[in-house]
Amino acid sequence: MQSLPVGKLRATVLQAFLDQRPVKDPRVVVGPKVGEDAAVIDLGDRYLIATSDPITFATDEIAWYALQVNANDVAVRGARPRWFLATLLLPEGRTTDASIARLFTELHAACEALDVALVGGHTEIAHGLARPVIAGTMLGEVAKDRLVTTGGARVGDAVVLTKGVPLEGAAIIAREREAELLARGVRPAVLSRARGFLKTPGLSVLREAEIACELAEVHAMHDPTEGGIATALHELADAADVGLRIDADRIVVLPEGRELCAAVGVDPLGTIASGALLLTLAPADAGIVIHALAREGIDSHFIGQVVPRAEGVTLVSGSRRAPLPVFARDEITKLFGGA
Repeated sequence: MQSLPVGKLRATVLQAFLDQRPVKDPRVVVGPKVGEDAAVIDLGDRYLIATSDPITFATDEIAWYALQVNANDVAVRGARPRWFLATLLLPEGRTTDASIARLFTELHAACEALDVALVGGHTEIAHGLARPVIAGTMLGEVAKDRLVTTGGARVGDAVVLTKGVPLEGAAIIAREREAELLARGVRPAVLSRARGFLKTPGLSVLREAEIACELAEVHAMHDPTEGGIATALHELADAADVGLRIDADRIVVLPEGRELCAAVGVDPLGTIASGALLLTLAPADAGIVIHALAREGIDSHFIGQVVPRAEGVTLVSGSRRAPLPVFARDEITKLFGGA
């Protein structure tokens, strides 16, 4: 039997497994579903938001990555991240008291930066690991009338993208392949800027999600992670049972991301893109949010429109219109044995 490739399980396979065991608890408002970023549980006066995400590609500043990507999954629900649990799996023969101390220092600093409490988890040295792995669980809460889901997009909505892509992918490539990229002629300044994407403009989407939800009725939000912006757009469309018409020229591909992806042979549209935020909302509200984000120094752009499902998910460039590419797994897995 052929083994499966590195990366997330194929969406169709995963959804088939999930459909075999539907959630029976009536308090689960949003349960496990491809494209939905976090579970939603009814606590009576408010919703509890719960998500879990591991850090498996990066080896540098993994605690920071873990906090950011898990907090983002809560933020796109319109919620505030509050509590974090971390499962730390550390490689046998490579872990010391000093390395654990550094990891916990980094973990606490990352929690403090987001005003999140570290409330539990598990730590062990595990056989067979080549590098540390963090699996994080983030909990948050939101008022019932403020909940946002991936599946809330409406026909006629504007599609807005913040910052640009692939922000996280560029940072990982620069940090994990620096020597190789220098040998291929990539300028040190490009690598330095891409490495810095982790903090500037940063992987967090908390601020832009908060601003958007304060100023407008946001119909849907989604956090583009593995599979990049292309996969996130397909997931958003599938979750809402709608189509999308996306303007290729309006998708902001960061110059550093474009150069680094070209250097290692991956497509920036299919490369892990945490740090960007996808929103759909009425066109008039989209203009208000875009201008408000600009005042806060957060770049954002109108990149397309929600259309009826029958029109599909398409990428438009000039007079040419074609289906938006589908990536079976994240492009960055090609750098980690997934080619």
